[in-house]
Amino acid sequence: MRKTFFTILLALACLTAGATTFIPATDSAFAYVGRISWEANPGAATWTYPGVQVHAIFTGTSAAMKTNADCGYFMVEVDNLEPRKVKVEKGQTNTILARGLGNGNHRLTLTYLIEGLYKKPTFHGLFLDDGCHLVERPILPERRIEFIGNSITCGYGIEGNGTEKKFLFSQQNFYQTYAARTARALGAQCQVCARSGIGIYRNYAGKIPDEIMPNIYPHTFYTTSGELWDFSRFQADVVCVNLGCNDTSVGKYDKERLTQAFKDFTITLREHYPHAKIVYIIGAIRTSKRLLDIQEAHDAAIADAASRGDYEVYRMDFTPDDGSLGSGAVGHPSMRRHALMAEELTAFLRGITGWE
Repeated sequence: MRKTFFTILLALACLTAGATTFIPATDSAFAYVGRISWEANPGAATWTYPGVQVHAIFTGTSAAMKTNADCGYFMVEVDNLEPRKVKVEKGQTNTILARGLGNGNHRLTLTYLIEGLYKKPTFHGLFLDDGCHLVERPILPERRIEFIGNSITCGYGIEGNGTEKKFLFSQQNFYQTYAARTARALGAQCQVCARSGIGIYRNYAGKIPDEIMPNIYPHTFYTTSGELWDFSRFQADVVCVNLGCNDTSVGKYDKERLTQAFKDFTITLREHYPHAKIVYIIGAIRTSKRLLDIQEAHDAAIADAASRGDYEVYRMDFTPDDGSLGSGAVGHPSMRRHALMAEELTAFLRGITGWE
């Protein structure tokens, strides 16, 4: 491990010795997707949700990013090369993204893979070869999907094998989730508001703190106070809501409160997104009374919306998880299960949007 660490330092030193052009995060040629704050760290992009993306087109043969240390994991995509997962280590602020590329322009996409509640990931910019630059702001897809959810949407334990008994950031990977896969399949931008353990009226294990989804949803970060999110920055065409698992997870739950919470949240979403299709999804969890209760709560919210003349609220059911596709860490869906969920959701969204 110690040898590997010094190898990384040596490689980074070699890269930055030639990559002396720094492009700050505020450069207009960057394109961002996700709930990003420019207030928390002036001159830099800061966030807490998984799935945040940084897009750029750069010249030169190498690139490194500058972030805060120990800020977590990213998926790096350069041109048509195989996506590569990188970790920003403790004490490390400059991280190699690519080197040894051919001359010309290169397309870069960074996707944040974990929940950043405690790590507060902050992107300061890119180091490029001496004299190189960003070419132009990348053109992003016109289609936009927002995913609102809990640990399943975050990709909790997706890289596990079913034997793990505790959470590890190394096994969380938003890039492989049903949400990210669906967005890629439909050629859509993907914005995420999700947190492990969160519910719509109470959180995991019956807790009813302030930090339920309806309370944190208006804010830029995982918080019930502070900076408010500007919804005009991302007007979704489709909003997918995957909540209810934690509300019904442990102990006796209140179905009436669950149902009312979905009704109220539908009104909130419609206020922010007048023209979006709102899709309630659940799971994938096993067939059970709680699954049926969540589905009935969805139906009640859909009927309530229709009573107000809103017919763009839907329910989509994943195939219940029967264990046949294995399990991720701590009983969460496996990568294979997420792949199936993505296929099912992609087909459903094609049907209601007409997207090819």
